[in-house]
Amino acid sequence: MERSAFSKYSWIDFVFSVIGVCTFLVDWASDVWVATEFYCRGDLLWFSVLIGLMVLSSVVVQMFSWFWFKYDRELPGFSGRPGAGTVMFVDRVKLCCLLHVLQLGFLCRHISAIRQGFRVWWRKEEGSEYAVYLTHDLSMLRLIETFCESAPQLTLMIYVMLSTNKARTVQFVSIAASTTSIAWMVVDYHRSLRSFLPDKAKQGWGSSLIYFLWNLLLIAPRVAALALFASVLPGYIGVHFLILWLVFVLWVWRQRTYFMDSVAGEWLYRATVGLIWYFSWFNVADGRTRGRSLVYHSFITTDAGILLVTWWCYRDPVQTESYALPLIITLPFIYLLGLLFKTLYYCCFHPKLWRPPMRDPGLPADLPDAEVSFRDISIQDVTLSSELLNKRMACHASNFYSEEEDAGQTDKTSKAESPCL
Repeated sequence: MERSAFSKYSWIDFVFSVIGVCTFLVDWASDVWVATEFYCRGDLLWFSVLIGLMVLSSVVVQMFSWFWFKYDRELPGFSGRPGAGTVMFVDRVKLCCLLHVLQLGFLCRHISAIRQGFRVWWRKEEGSEYAVYLTHDLSMLRLIETFCESAPQLTLMIYVMLSTNKARTVQFVSIAASTTSIAWMVVDYHRSLRSFLPDKAKQGWGSSLIYFLWNLLLIAPRVAALALFASVLPGYIGVHFLILWLVFVLWVWRQRTYFMDSVAGEWLYRATVGLIWYFSWFNVADGRTRGRSLVYHSFITTDAGILLVTWWCYRDPVQTESYALPLIITLPFIYLLGLLFKTLYYCCFHPKLWRPPMRDPGLPADLPDAEVSFRDISIQDVTLSSELLNKRMACHASNFYSEEEDAGQTDKTSKAESPCL
């Protein structure tokens, strides 16, 4: 039986790429609008915090994009043609560097994905594998942007609403939309990552819905608890974040991740994972997945309980009388419901339970990536002359869906054949 290395690029992928660009531009415009509102009202502190989050998120995303670009161009097949072609390649590298310095590298990756997707889907040209690869890169960059910017901004919005003790309908709608968007981005990344595991069953709409619900039900009360704590002890939320972030970064380091191709890049990745863990669980290493997840959720549940109790003790009884009791009861219930949905997902809806892996007996078990040939390369448009191995995504997919998670469905040789080693 012939084994397909990747999912084929479809019109749905192209539509999602276009939507991704539109979402990026709308998100950027809305951030500028909110920052302008803060500035015009004289709320310089909140204006500064919002601008700081925007700059931090943009810099982190551009750094990841640049690290990946440097890694990709050093792979076999990216050297360009001799003579004028080599000069053109060097010029494109310089242009790419300038775009990243100007914080435009992420946008250009979106444009490259649309361009490549249009060639594959509409013109029926080759490069379907690379188009899928581009969409996955963008999916992870959007996930990083979500937890570097959207999640902290959502916390800030709730904090502002609590601090001013004023809530308009548009604020509730905006908060609900932002929370839903964060949960959806996690689902989008999860679905994208599975496309690099051809032996795994595809995630259906029912499975995606349950996955979305448990992420929504876990992220929403976490953000709310942080905002409530900040509303009574605003000077300590930074200390709280710094302590937990350092603990999480140390935990990532102890798991010996090898996602990036350089030491600096790997520490950037570990620092980013520490930030993501401040809001949501994100598996980064092979083996003992259930144990790590249990430790994480136990820690976060305890921390959230401490945050809520602190808020209850320091709150203004008069100002919070209308919503204090409902919140202190509802938030823990929602989080526990999210844990229940997560358990339900892995027991009944995880795709591995629906279809056993189908593989050629002559191929290594559960190899998550394969050598593919490409026409174009992201921001740089260099003609490729040989096949490439997407080691970065193969490694991450292999770790994200560890052997323990799919116990009984993978062969032990998969670890020996892992591109991470």
